[in-house]
Amino acid sequence: MAHHVPRHQRVADQIQRELAQLIRDEVRDTRLGMLTLTAVRVSPDLSHAKVFFTTMDPAQHAVAQEVLSGAASYLRSLLSRLMRLRITPQLHFVYDESIERGAHMGAVISAALSRDAELRGEHADEGRDADEAKTGEERD
Repeated sequence: MAHHVPRHQRVADQIQRELAQLIRDEVRDTRLGMLTLTAVRVSPDLSHAKVFFTTMDPAQHAVAQEVLSGAASYLRSLLSRLMRLRITPQLHFVYDESIERGAHMGAVISAALSRDAELRGEHADEGRDADEAKTGEERD
């Protein structure tokens, strides 16, 4: 049985592919560093598209947001030439914080695991000392 993907999702996937190439090739603003388009969500009527992006340097996301928002109408016009749609969605660029949140959660989990291992190591040593004391008492 064929897997059915809604049309707006197929359009979103194509927009993501096309925009990634357009941003790389056509946007010539030197302030725009390395960025990745992480997702595109298109409204069911295809009139609006939220384009989620992340940057290599999290401190530069505000500059990238400004550059992309300024180039949105230009990118939309280029996109309309590449895609055969009756209506080309308006582009809204949104910084995707999920990568940063994931890294932060990973660090928190890692710290908790190392703290847990540290505490278990202390308790294991205390337990071993108690066992040795009992064994020493039994020998006497």
